[in-house]
Amino acid sequence: MFSPSSPPAGLLEKVFQYIDLHQDEFVQTLKEWVAVESDSVQPLPHLRQEVFRMMALAAEQLRCLGASVDSVDSGFQQLPDGQTLPIPPIILAELGNDPKKPTVCFYGHLDVQPARREDGWLTDPYTLTEVDGKLYGRGATDNKGPVLAWINAVSTFRALEEDLPVNIKFIIEGMEEAGSVALEELVRKEKDRFFSSVDYIIISDNLWLTQRKPALTYGTRGNSYFRVEVKCRDQDFHSGTFGGILHEPMADLVALLGSLVDSSGHILIPGIYDQVAPLTEEERKLYKAIDLDLEEYRNSSRVERFLFDTKEEILMHLWRYPSLSIHGIEGAFDEPGAKTVIPGQVIGKFSIRLVPHMNTSVVEKQVKQHLEHVFSKRNSSNQMAVSMMLGLQPWIANIKDNQYLAAKRAIKTVFGTEPDMIRDGSTIPIAKIFQDSIQKSVMMLPLGAVDDGEHSQKEKINRWNYIEGSKLFAAFFLEMAKLR
Repeated sequence: MFSPSSPPAGLLEKVFQYIDLHQDEFVQTLKEWVAVESDSVQPLPHLRQEVFRMMALAAEQLRCLGASVDSVDSGFQQLPDGQTLPIPPIILAELGNDPKKPTVCFYGHLDVQPARREDGWLTDPYTLTEVDGKLYGRGATDNKGPVLAWINAVSTFRALEEDLPVNIKFIIEGMEEAGSVALEELVRKEKDRFFSSVDYIIISDNLWLTQRKPALTYGTRGNSYFRVEVKCRDQDFHSGTFGGILHEPMADLVALLGSLVDSSGHILIPGIYDQVAPLTEEERKLYKAIDLDLEEYRNSSRVERFLFDTKEEILMHLWRYPSLSIHGIEGAFDEPGAKTVIPGQVIGKFSIRLVPHMNTSVVEKQVKQHLEHVFSKRNSSNQMAVSMMLGLQPWIANIKDNQYLAAKRAIKTVFGTEPDMIRDGSTIPIAKIFQDSIQKSVMMLPLGAVDDGEHSQKEKINRWNYIEGSKLFAAFFLEMAKLR
């Protein structure tokens, strides 16, 4: 529950005024962070050293705020080609341990996707460049900007010599873009130590649904990724010599992939919808309240027509219903020109985005049974094998948790509007890891606009989002302090 007590008169105004006056300094720090080529994806020693440098820079910044900082050694990463690379340390930092205050833990990452000027960037991706209030650079929105916005909020209270309204902890990694190597193990190991006093966990690693209206994210879809292999022999065939007398692997595979989903997007695997949580009237109202211009959304997506015509149907099929996507075929001829080859072996790849209360092991069994049944009806002499390469569960939070109420109030204070309550159609495993391992409330509080272009050649964060986001985190601390 919220207590009626308020922060000292004028404190919020002082905090906001300080952030406004020092925004150029905050942008300069972001520029320094973006300049570090902390690419964790490409397994190159010099890039891995850059990630280490980025983690050291952040650890030093946190120490300057007075935080106690532990840079946890994470060992080595074994790569498929046999080489090993050191895993960057995971930062565990804390400020304050007042038992009367709630303890809020912020998760962020400081590694980035690869970026090169010649890939289509208009400016050097590692030189933060401001154009019309937009701060372009790799990592600006994913995730260096939001991490710094949290630090900006903390540093503002420190600069004003005001007591921090809450106890704050940080967990910051440098391998998120490469699958968060070593993170889950550390979270489980620290459950009864570092995380024992944590009441709430905040993640700011996703985007708003629109360009100007803030959002709170309370759910993500999971992902089951499959490969289905059909094999006749190791070598390819000449279609003039063997065409017409074989069960061709490609024909079998196309039939298998074509049996998974129909033209309206409905998944054809028996039983796949059985575990999907029923739609409640309360949930239906959430979709109705969301501010989404369908025409603008369609135009910005450069799509002629979606499968559904209403805002509510589109959002529900993006967030609360499963979807199946076919990603590609390995082993097929895919180059320009004409090559009369019959592939001897092909591998199809597809995935299913999972929603509450679907379970990866149940889905795996349903997919295998379905494909085996379809394949058996073809009476093919080829060999068929199905395997699940990846199984990540969906995550959903209780939007009535105290921190969601506090975040709503903070958003109203800073932006003058209620947030869109949204889910994310993609998969962010860390939310589920925290929820299952620590069993505390997890919330996603995004700062970036929908057009921030994370992972793209035009990644940016708006100066407005970055600075107002810093205010939002400060206001959120004060709202959390009102919790009994």
